[in-house]
Amino acid sequence: MTVQLPDSSLALLREGYTFISSRCDRLGTDLFRTTLILRPVVCLRGAEAAEFFYGGGRFGRKAAMPRSAQHLLQDAGSVQSLQGSAHRRRKQLFLDLMTNESVERLGRAFDTEWHSARERWQDSGEVVLHDEVRRVLTATACHWAGVSADRATVSRRARELSLMIDKAGAVGPVNWYARWRRRSTEKWAGECISSIRRNGPAAASGSPAAVIAFHTDEHGNPLSAEVAAVELLNLLRPIVAVSRFMVFAAVALQQHPEWNDIVRKGQDADLDCFAQEVRRYYPFFPFVGGTARETLEWKGHTFKTGQWALFDLYGTNHDGRLWKDPESFNPARFRVWRPDPHTLVPQGAGDAAVGHRCPGEDITVDLIRRATRALAAESGISVPAQDLSIDLTRMPALPRSGFILSVGRASD
Repeated sequence: MTVQLPDSSLALLREGYTFISSRCDRLGTDLFRTTLILRPVVCLRGAEAAEFFYGGGRFGRKAAMPRSAQHLLQDAGSVQSLQGSAHRRRKQLFLDLMTNESVERLGRAFDTEWHSARERWQDSGEVVLHDEVRRVLTATACHWAGVSADRATVSRRARELSLMIDKAGAVGPVNWYARWRRRSTEKWAGECISSIRRNGPAAASGSPAAVIAFHTDEHGNPLSAEVAAVELLNLLRPIVAVSRFMVFAAVALQQHPEWNDIVRKGQDADLDCFAQEVRRYYPFFPFVGGTARETLEWKGHTFKTGQWALFDLYGTNHDGRLWKDPESFNPARFRVWRPDPHTLVPQGAGDAAVGHRCPGEDITVDLIRRATRALAAESGISVPAQDLSIDLTRMPALPRSGFILSVGRASD
């Protein structure tokens, strides 16, 4: 029989990332029922839950998150809101943009932008890494996507894209402000799409922004300008969100200096292990929502059509049945890890080609690797005393200081 808990809205705010896993541990189950924001919900955790939640098209994203978060992270008509053949066709658009050549091109753009930013940092003396890498990643994403953006535009869009991420879990005035700012971002993205369409496919040279601009749905119709603008933001915003992983990588290098020496040598295998452990260990998004598309049975519980469910991303990444000593940061575990789409789930589980798993994981890992290598190789940079603790009740989380760097001139 499924355990039913009383309304847990306040408990979620108090506990944050550990809300689902702590109850699963206490109850000895991977599934329990409760109420959040006056809405019944089933919470799930673990590899079996990941396979059930992401597999077979059982759960869709309609009404899967509060409107306050949906308007910031998805908005109407976006790929995440679609189901069936419409979702598969739109998702393929994004998958086609994630080729090895495209990932490499994005990485080279990041290296160039990092170098330019590094030269500016030394004039500041002290910088907050999270603020700086958000601007670096915004410039990188625009360059890669084929969107023209000067420094003023990059700074503004970096703030707006960051608000979409930072305030997705908030309610009230701060969320309203972020949604108001998003309108400005959507207007800018719509102008980019319109400019590309006016110039025609030949002038766009197959850039990611152009691929979106000239994409057609399953009926052969082009996307509306509004939906194309939303999908352009869905291309740019996740790249900016990688800034959090980069800051966590900096924290890991500071708190585990032995890995500084290892990654400085530039061994790709070690860099990959380090990046994957950053993704597993540190808090990114806490959970993901879905609604049952039909009546389902799992672990003795019946999901009625439309039933809201939350799958625990953070708790599954810290599940002691899947990971030895999960609360320790240990990149070496990935030297012997066999890739499993249902155990390492910071950006979702299952097959990205057919489900709702993020299609940009290869880009994420590559960018973390590049940032880690750059940070480990830096000279003229030191880390002053600061509060690097991470508040797991803040969703999404960050070190309290944002990671402050004291910057001098790099040695030749």
